[in-house]
Amino acid sequence: MGFLKGKTAIITGAGRAVLSDGRCGSIGYGIATAYAKEGANLVITGRNVQKLQDAKEELERLYGIEVLTVQADVSDGADNASVVKNVIDQTIAKFGRIDVLINNAQASASGVSIADHTLEQFNLAMYSGLYATFYYMQACYPYLKETQGSVINFGSGAGLFGNYGQCSYAAAKEGIRGLSRVAATEWAKDGINVNVICPLAWTVQLENFEKAYPDAFKANVKMPPAGHYGDAELEIGRVCVQLANPDFKYLNGETLTLEGGMGLRP
Repeated sequence: MGFLKGKTAIITGAGRAVLSDGRCGSIGYGIATAYAKEGANLVITGRNVQKLQDAKEELERLYGIEVLTVQADVSDGADNASVVKNVIDQTIAKFGRIDVLINNAQASASGVSIADHTLEQFNLAMYSGLYATFYYMQACYPYLKETQGSVINFGSGAGLFGNYGQCSYAAAKEGIRGLSRVAATEWAKDGINVNVICPLAWTVQLENFEKAYPDAFKANVKMPPAGHYGDAELEIGRVCVQLANPDFKYLNGETLTLEGGMGLRP
């Protein structure tokens, strides 16, 4: 434990979210918790300032690390280069280095068919996911080159399998997979490893979806073959921790699918 002590990780979309049973309720917060347990200092971003502050308070109190919170939202019509530059500038001013970039943030309009999708809904997914990943990767590159760091991006089964009603989300996630593969090729010479995880985690969003729309949940959310959904911290967060381990450099450029917490399948 603690092998990330002294390192700095940026995690987008990492505000505090907790399930009804007390476990981490979002992938971003699960990752932040897993990294905090290994001693990494964190930079967490999101749209909700209160959730970011709640995360900072709990992570610093429980694990003795430092957490920098920055409100940031890559969106259509915003000066997104400046939004991301502000995050990076604050990170370097406080910690002086970037070792890991985790592009987790993503918003989308689910359940809307292609025929009914609006451009606004499509842009929501593309900007918050694909464009945000591009901006952060480009801005972090010089610092990741110095530390020979890691980039961890997120794909989805929605893109892999063509889930109904998720056209913009699937398009954004498939774009992220393609971008990640190119970065893995271009940045390997710099000692930067780039990977994609396609997880299925039990989150507050899924929990609320099941409660509000039980029939739709049953029809659209399929149980993984392992018989349980991934735990945001103990499984997905730990995968992200392992991908920041120098011993995992050989995984550069692979897409990793987490099947209900039963391990990695390159």
